[in-house]
Parts: sequence; C-alpha cells; structure tokens
Amino acid sequence: MSRILVFQHVAAEPLGTLDPLIRRRGHRIRFVNFEREPDAQPNVDRYRGLVVLGGPMNVDDRAHRPHLRTELLAIERMLRQGKPVLGICLGAQLLAHVLGAGVARRERPEIGWYPLHVTDAGRGDPVLAPLQAAAPVFQWHRYQFEIPREAVHLARTETCEPQAFRWGDSAYGFQFHLEMDQPLVERWLHNPHYREELLASGLPHDARAIQAQTRQHIAAMQANAHAVFNNFLDLVGRPQKLYTLPTREFF
Repeated sequence: MSRILVFQHVAAEPLGTLDPLIRRRGHRIRFVNFEREPDAQPNVDRYRGLVVLGGPMNVDDRAHRPHLRTELLAIERMLRQGKPVLGICLGAQLLAHVLGAGVARRERPEIGWYPLHVTDAGRGDPVLAPLQAAAPVFQWHRYQFEIPREAVHLARTETCEPQAFRWGDSAYGFQFHLEMDQPLVERWLHNPHYREELLASGLPHDARAIQAQTRQHIAAMQANAHAVFNNFLDLVGRPQKLYTLPTREFF
C-alpha cells in the first residue's frame, strides 16, 4: 500500500472526486492542511506521490505565507526523486515556479466552464489522452503559469494558452479543476469570498449561468476526470527515475 501526500490550502478546495479514486486504488492519503498547520514540515521521502491542490493565494504571497516556500522545496525534492506530482490550479503554478517558469496575474480571470483544447502532444499523453475533444472543464483562477522549459504543453483554452503541462515522466500541472462535482461547485458559488471574486470579475456570466452549465457538463467532465486521474495514479509506485534540477532559492 502506497502513501500519497496531499497539500491542501483551504477547506473549500479539497481533493473532490480524486479522493475516492485514490482510496479505491488502495493508497493511503496523508493531508497537510496549511490553513490549519501553516508551520508543518512534511517529510516527503516517506511518500510515493504528491498532489498539491488549489487555493486563493498565489506564488508571490511567500512573504506572509511562508508555507508556500515549504511547498516549493517539497515539490522540488519529489521531482528530484522522480515521484509523481500533480499540481491543480495553485498547485500547478507552484510546480511551474519550481521549474523556473513565470506565474502572472491575468487581466481577467477564468471562472466557470470553458472548452479545453488538447494539443497534439496532449492527445498522445499517457495521462491526459482521455481528453481528446474540446471537453468543457471547470475553471477558477486569476493567475496563470507559463509552460516551463523542457516541459510538454498539453492543453489550452481560447482565453488562456497554458492550461496543462508534463515535466519528465510523471509531473503534471493542470490549471483547470477536473476534481469538481456539482456540490463542490455549489459550495464555491455560495462562498462569500469566491462569490465576491465572481461578481468583480467582469465576466459575462453569473452564478446562475454557471449553475446551469454545471448541470449540463458535470457528468461528462467527471467521466473524463475518472480516466485522467486513474492514468495518473498508475504512475504511483512505478520504478523511479531520478532527475537533476538547477538549484533554486525560494524566498
């Protein structure tokens, strides 16, 4: 039985549908919730994989959120050991930052449902291949990452080119939220902080439109998520390939 480490930043952004998939595969989950334990120092050597979830903060908040530096160092160590890493939204931005790529604030956020276009490389990727068509995915992000050097660009949307990448054989960054189910979407739409962000976004759709689109698209996205996440979990416990990364300081 393998143990998987999960970095969580706020209670509102859990593993979602990825949680039962991990447990069904027989893995044990160790959560580090940095909202409750901002000084936690997890020993990543004890785990076979890492999932870094989303959150309302961003990479540049390290001065007043020192746990972000802890996370960057943990991601870097997992990469050097060749262990699978999955970054979702903020997690993908942290992964990209470790790999030397930029992370910047967008002029307008992506919130709601957007068609995801998989690149040629993405269509042949061992994890992301199930997303063959322009599948609608759920988004909620104000910042975006650049595709790191030596990483493979896997997906884009019409409004945000860098949506997914793979670095090495087993490190993935997803800007979008495949882990969502309908109750979790509703939870975000009723969260005062998230609702205020939507209202201030200047986007042409509101919470009611997102609810309608969720009813239309959630089943198909969950089916795709099941396939994609299971492909990622296939990497856990695989013989490890060690990688060399440039030494970086994360202040």
